[in-house]
Amino acid sequence: MYIREFVKIIENRMMEHHPLMQFVIGPRQVGKTTGVEMFLKKYKGPVIYELVEGDLNQNQSWLRLQWQKAISLGNDSLLVIDEIQKIDNWAEVIKSLWDSGRKKKLTLKCIFLGSSSLTLQKGLTESLLGRYELIQVFHWSYSESKKICKNLSFDQYCRLGGYPKSYDFLSDAKRVSSYIKESIVRNAIEKDILLNHTIKKPGLFKQTAEILAAYPSKEVSYTKLLGQLQEGGNVELIKHYLSLFEGTFLFKAIPKFVGVKLKLSSPKILVLGQALIYALCPVEIDKGYLFENLVGAELLKWVDELFYWREGDYEVDFVARVNKTLYAIEVKSGRSKHSKSLNVFLAKYKNIKHLIIDESEYNRLCVERDKFFN
Repeated sequence: MYIREFVKIIENRMMEHHPLMQFVIGPRQVGKTTGVEMFLKKYKGPVIYELVEGDLNQNQSWLRLQWQKAISLGNDSLLVIDEIQKIDNWAEVIKSLWDSGRKKKLTLKCIFLGSSSLTLQKGLTESLLGRYELIQVFHWSYSESKKICKNLSFDQYCRLGGYPKSYDFLSDAKRVSSYIKESIVRNAIEKDILLNHTIKKPGLFKQTAEILAAYPSKEVSYTKLLGQLQEGGNVELIKHYLSLFEGTFLFKAIPKFVGVKLKLSSPKILVLGQALIYALCPVEIDKGYLFENLVGAELLKWVDELFYWREGDYEVDFVARVNKTLYAIEVKSGRSKHSKSLNVFLAKYKNIKHLIIDESEYNRLCVERDKFFN
């Protein structure tokens, strides 16, 4: 059975005598719970594991009770709670319990999981600073996907990849589409967003997801996105919607690079799971844009900041900052681009390294990312 890297990170941290709280976040249906369960099978100490399902009885008092149960099991006991963000004011409760335990020199270890980063990170930044570490789980890369689906071709992955369960349905693309819509997009919208945020026009919000999926790795203005909605709105509404989708790991808007400043009016849209494009977009997307989107989504996992650059007819697909070094990245995707773009960019911005990523280099990025930017 293939073990993802985040599981090994959990194993190493739980071997520490006094680890910080570990928060495992990431998209729906990419194996967060499965990975933690794999770790728990090896864990030698006592464990309390609970899934928060939105039951009214699973409230702050219930959370305190689970904490006390875990402590009562003795040294090296481990408390694991999945979808903790569903409990009102969870962060304040955990802060109180954690600080109290530290004063009494208790050694409870904690792992919390969630699929809505906006809800989770609000609690983390407002209440739990200095008390936790974040472990982010990403969509499956092609190299990872091949570990569990040896017959998966690169073209199939570009169209239908990112979610391991969908590989069971590769012979039926319509079934993949249905799975993505019902198990991932619908749950992300209805359970992670609509239940936790006030959306005055849910229908408009859902329509926005379909529009965004039609622009993988494409520069598009907020005004243009707004013009495609069937009901009225404004640019700020589109920006707000996009931030909510980013919080559930469906889409990401990357800004334009203009030296020390960023231009926010026309972002480039990245769809964070390739299968989302196929499931949500009603038209066929050019293979060049599919591959470029794939590279961009992979870069987001490992770089500190990611931009794109355009000036007139010249464009550079991505500009990445890794530590204090900037990289101009050209994706060999097969789509038509101005051949002089990279030279124009490098002439304007000095001391920037450049990389060209084709299919082979994409695979190297997935498996050798620590060496890739050296």
